[in-house]
Amino acid sequence: MQFEEKNREKRQVIIMPDFSYNVTLGRIISEFKLEELNYVPGSHDIEIKTADINRPGLQLAGFYEYFGSDRIQLIGMAEMAYLASLSYEKRYESLKAFFSHSFPCLIIARGKEPFPEMVELATEYGIPLLRTNEETSRFASYLILYLNVELAPRITMHGVLVEVYGEGVLMIGESGVGKSETALELVKRGHRLVADDVVEIRKVSNRTLVGSSPDIIRHFIEIRGVGIIDVKNLYGVGAVKMTENINLVVHMELWDTNKQYDRLGINDEYTEILGLKIPSLTIPVRPGRNLAIIIEVAAMNHRQKKMGYNAAKVLNERVMREIERNSMRNINSD
Repeated sequence: MQFEEKNREKRQVIIMPDFSYNVTLGRIISEFKLEELNYVPGSHDIEIKTADINRPGLQLAGFYEYFGSDRIQLIGMAEMAYLASLSYEKRYESLKAFFSHSFPCLIIARGKEPFPEMVELATEYGIPLLRTNEETSRFASYLILYLNVELAPRITMHGVLVEVYGEGVLMIGESGVGKSETALELVKRGHRLVADDVVEIRKVSNRTLVGSSPDIIRHFIEIRGVGIIDVKNLYGVGAVKMTENINLVVHMELWDTNKQYDRLGINDEYTEILGLKIPSLTIPVRPGRNLAIIIEVAAMNHRQKKMGYNAAKVLNERVMREIERNSMRNINSD
């Protein structure tokens, strides 16, 4: 006799992602409060399509092989010191060769003053010249992190995303199964709503999915029979959240008497979203089941599993030890 379940099949969500990812230079200028040092018509509409940035030290020295001209160019103290060490003629020649390679923009860090010929050539070749007072490495880290989020692969899913005890719980299932009602009950119990009905999911790294709500429906919940509810105005800013990592997927479905549901939780089930496997549960819905409490317990249990404790496995080990002791007693009695 063994106290365990059969392996559960991985549930896979198949949704076609939107592959057109870009962010305009205008949004970057606004987000990081960059100073514009020259005027280039249409510069705010320039599209950035890669999260990588380039420190053009080698290029300023004349090496352009493997030059990423589609990247934002960032120069700091080292590059400015190198340019300052050159004569005017050599510096002009170096900058002219550099700006002749079309790239989205050039950002000067540490608030350094640009050379007059740098401003002249950037304007001549239509390259926006920007400046920040941040340290070069720190600004590069902030910018890459921002671009990784903005340019991340993404999909849109029908579901509800809530934060429960610090865990991002994505509830999915057919329309009318009770996802929004469960989310509303969770909000009343002190948890936070991220998105209702439509969840935008971004793959910001090889291990992390971040969910958010479209701007047009952010903080709203639709409750059949009641209508639209503004959660932020009704329950306060503490009841909502802009984004949340997705740590657990809960598939809600109407109770099927012919289906065998998980009663032990020994084996893990996963849902695949954008190539990442996210731990998941299937919760059957029927009158009398308090779904909000079940979601709370599921979130806490998932958090406990991440900390190394699995109640189902502990119980399984106890039962197996008891079976082994009973077997030994029977052998000794014989």
